[in-house]
Amino acid sequence: MPSRTFAFIHAITPERLQPFQAAAPDVEFLVPGDTPLPAGLERADAAAISWGGPPIDDILAAAPRLRWLHQRGAGIDRIATPRLVESDVVVTNGSGNHASNISEHLLALMLAFARQLPALIRSQQNALWEPPASGSLFELSEQTLAIVGTGAIGGALAPRAAALGMTVIGVRRSAAAAPPAGIERIVTIDRIDEALGIADHVAIALPLTAETRGLFSTALIAKMKPGAYLYNVGRGAIVDPAALLDALELGFASLKRSGDSHERAKDAAVRLQVLTPREREVLDGLAEGLPNKTIAYDLGISPRTVEIHRANLMSKLEVRSLSEALRLAFAAQQS
Repeated sequence: MPSRTFAFIHAITPERLQPFQAAAPDVEFLVPGDTPLPAGLERADAAAISWGGPPIDDILAAAPRLRWLHQRGAGIDRIATPRLVESDVVVTNGSGNHASNISEHLLALMLAFARQLPALIRSQQNALWEPPASGSLFELSEQTLAIVGTGAIGGALAPRAAALGMTVIGVRRSAAAAPPAGIERIVTIDRIDEALGIADHVAIALPLTAETRGLFSTALIAKMKPGAYLYNVGRGAIVDPAALLDALELGFASLKRSGDSHERAKDAAVRLQVLTPREREVLDGLAEGLPNKTIAYDLGISPRTVEIHRANLMSKLEVRSLSEALRLAFAAQQS
């Protein structure tokens, strides 16, 4: 007779489920079937969720015994409803799951822009066998990267960029602690203008909070160096969509109202996750007639990140077995 019940409220193959079953033979594991919520969820003591799953309040309503909820990613903005916040459920997350994966994706985008790969691909599709203008090519070496948010992803990006010869500036709430590896200096968020004004590349790796929502407004984007590249691997709502459209259509220099500069915003990279109707509308606008953008769906899952997720979940609360993790979660809830 199982002593505990754990529900995966996201797709999981039998092969990926097997290590959990072997590590915790006394735990009943539930997986989704024909419906998003697994059958028997009312028995679940703990659950793991991923992106784009059922609404958290629906999960809570169907799982009255739930005491531990693990979010696969780091961000919990989607699930932090009043009902969850006011409940006794212990919430853990997968901070660091995608640090290597997403930081390497950012570097791939920067290198692609440096070598004009988007333009070359468009030329290939149109059977135009002409090289890009020599002035459009550049090297990342000796350029400046501002990383806005020096958590797991930002911290993983910094040494990789520094290894290519880039000068890396970190932007975070506090400059008290020593800069993470690869970061030359830290600028506090209230002085973000200093970093934006000199950065050739700006990578946003922030969580979505009340303070960061809409942070990159028209006014802030106008502080960016003309011709800079903007990458957002945080939540989409951190960048004001109307401001982003204006920047791509008019160029950052135009937003600065600079009469003697006509250099456009070079490019922007947008990483997609679950889209709201408004976000789809904005992306339709981005995709129409604007060559200076790259839009890619969320590429946060690789075989390695799946293994990191498994190891992360198994080691939560600094224990080795899921049975013990559940026991400590219940003890924390009852104390």
